[in-house]
Amino acid sequence: MSRDIKKTSIGGQALFEGILMKGPFVSSIAVRKPDGEIEAKIVERTTIAEKYPIFKLPFLRGMGILWDALRNGTKAIDYSLSYYPEEEKKSSKLADFFYSILSILVTGLFIALFFFVPTWISNLFADKINSIFVLNLIEGFIRVIFFLIYIMSISQIKDIKRVFRYHGAEHKTIACYEHGEELTVENVRKHSKLHPRCGTSFMFNMVLISALVLSLFGWPNPLLRFATRILIIPILVGITYELNRWMGKSDSKLAKILALPGMFVQYIGTVKEPSDDMIEVAIAAMELVIPEDSHADEL
Repeated sequence: MSRDIKKTSIGGQALFEGILMKGPFVSSIAVRKPDGEIEAKIVERTTIAEKYPIFKLPFLRGMGILWDALRNGTKAIDYSLSYYPEEEKKSSKLADFFYSILSILVTGLFIALFFFVPTWISNLFADKINSIFVLNLIEGFIRVIFFLIYIMSISQIKDIKRVFRYHGAEHKTIACYEHGEELTVENVRKHSKLHPRCGTSFMFNMVLISALVLSLFGWPNPLLRFATRILIIPILVGITYELNRWMGKSDSKLAKILALPGMFVQYIGTVKEPSDDMIEVAIAAMELVIPEDSHADEL
């Protein structure tokens, strides 16, 4: 007789030689130190929804959770890097990558790459194509291509590949827990490295949804069109979060079909097969956030 698979709200983030796990009440970090030992602990977690309860509401909660992930994830990255020599951190491509991402978010280059450039390129076709819907689809297609190139490019960096292997350990461990099995390396190993509620799926689905939502806004002049793309981001985040949450809960054929694009991007880019020692780190992080009440973490 088949066993029902639990849909847990527990999620995680791969770090430098470690994993951040977020449970329903607490978060944890587990890091493989240079001497080979695992350092695992409960970490302080603050959420914007605690301060502003409006971010607990559907569609708004997605923006709050994304903000919390960026803020708390950055702190966790700093912590995982703190175990390694200063000269190694400075030379590490991984450290450079994460701090570059933060810089990009601050300066707006990330937004320019995924919103301004596709808008500008698609505008070159405006004189040749009369359909506003088609022009928006072209812009969305260009944005998808940019995203895939970005993901596949960073996945070739040696240090990033290792982080993506920890990402796989996180997914496998969560899947093992959802199947109600004991968290051992052997049990975790046999589960899929892909998960429908992954952050990669969230980002890629947001890119896809943007092509459909933005088609409703016509084709104004380039400056107004770029402004529209920026202002629409919170709405896209809210819609995509609710979609990903539903896909993570549902066993319907429709949910599985809609999850395929995000799972494909995980497969080709951001999630790799972990080693046994990486799985041990994921298990250590997971065990600290599992609630005593088995229903407390259900979606």
